[in-house]
Amino acid sequence: MTFLQGLEANNNREWFTGHKDDYLAVQSRFNSFVERLIPAIAAFDDTVEGLSAKDCTYRIYRDTRFSSDKSPYKLHIGAFICPGGKKSGFAGYYFQVGPHDDGYTAGNMLAAGHYCLDAAALRVLREDIAGGGTEFSDIVDKAKGFSLEEENKLKRVPNGFPKDCACAEYLKYRSYCLDCFPGKDYMLQRDLLSALVSSFESTHPFVAYINRAIAYSRNPD
Repeated sequence: MTFLQGLEANNNREWFTGHKDDYLAVQSRFNSFVERLIPAIAAFDDTVEGLSAKDCTYRIYRDTRFSSDKSPYKLHIGAFICPGGKKSGFAGYYFQVGPHDDGYTAGNMLAAGHYCLDAAALRVLREDIAGGGTEFSDIVDKAKGFSLEEENKLKRVPNGFPKDCACAEYLKYRSYCLDCFPGKDYMLQRDLLSALVSSFESTHPFVAYINRAIAYSRNPD
């Protein structure tokens, strides 16, 4: 967090180059933690067994090509642990460390699910939700401390889906992602690993539900 606070105040290549050794030490510490977190999550979700930190972590360099913000570096460090690794397209478990208590760009955050499903998977997921009675809402309720991301939520139930089913409100979502902003104290606690495992385990039914839809959309036979 100290490094990221410094980066936030000096988000430029000159400062970063002068503190490259500090960044490499931060990166090494974070990756070592992720190497411990992966098997801990695999204890309740065996679909992530065998992953490495490299499969789950991201570069700190921002892609500024299509952004009005030309700051060269991200203000957080994160990892996404999901079947097949971060590029697989499956839902999973994400956590990031930042200099702020909350916020997507610089906050401390936990998340579970999938932020941007393709059209085929999204349709299968909505069909499952519509036909499942209260199953999906029950699963969301089990994720203690998390709430569904509301960004880009539709105002109406999409065409072709029942507007009066038990979970009609959940059909309006386009991002099926649970998030939680636990603050700095959460990330600084002595036994962070156990806390993360407990938090993510409560989201496992949600992640599994989404991944079932993704897998079916790729191989409906």
